[in-house]
Amino acid sequence: MTISPDDVIFWQWGKLSFNATILFTWLVMALLTLISWLVTRRLSASTEISNWQNLLEVIVTGIRDQIQEVSHQQPGRYLSFVGTLFLFIAMANLLNVVPGYMAPTGSLSTTTALAICVFVAVPLYGIVYEGALTYLRHYVKPTVLMLPFNIIGEISRTIALAVRLYGNIMSGTVIVAILLSLTPYFFPVIMQLLGLLTGLIQAYIFAILAMVYIASAASASTHSGGKDMKNAHKSKTIN
Repeated sequence: MTISPDDVIFWQWGKLSFNATILFTWLVMALLTLISWLVTRRLSASTEISNWQNLLEVIVTGIRDQIQEVSHQQPGRYLSFVGTLFLFIAMANLLNVVPGYMAPTGSLSTTTALAICVFVAVPLYGIVYEGALTYLRHYVKPTVLMLPFNIIGEISRTIALAVRLYGNIMSGTVIVAILLSLTPYFFPVIMQLLGLLTGLIQAYIFAILAMVYIASAASASTHSGGKDMKNAHKSKTIN
């Protein structure tokens, strides 16, 4: 029984190999690119829009609303990154209904790569919206002795993101394979449907957690801006 797409190797030369993880990752990216081009090539600002554009607006609006609800900040700055994470993971999991397909999110290398993207994005967003010195001071609060613990916390958070997504996708694959060997017709169909639902939920959870981490890194700048506005309002009132 093949659990991980890393085990399915199509071509190998020395230490270089081309496995199912790479193949299906590029397939998902190609499909997302193609669908994006087809949907956005004839966008209309009129009241009469196509069904595809309507679906696109529903998805984008939904993602923006979730970002706004989680971060309490302007969603535009995070939309492209968080939206891409969600759409990639969701598409990768939904394609499990295709015979012969193996979700690249069932590979620890893929989930680790996604988690590393979040690991890099968190300080980048924090530095952009707070400044390097202000953001780096968070690692030594409330005391410099907390520096190693804060660094360990960042690393463990990244590991948790990768392992959580990998574990959920892999466990679904194992359960379906076991039920397929026991009852090859009825239960696998039900588990496949539940697997699709689980795949969407995991994409949502991963994107939400990424948004929480990024928003927490950039929240201090928002609070500081709010305090400055309040102080300016008070001084204006006194004058």
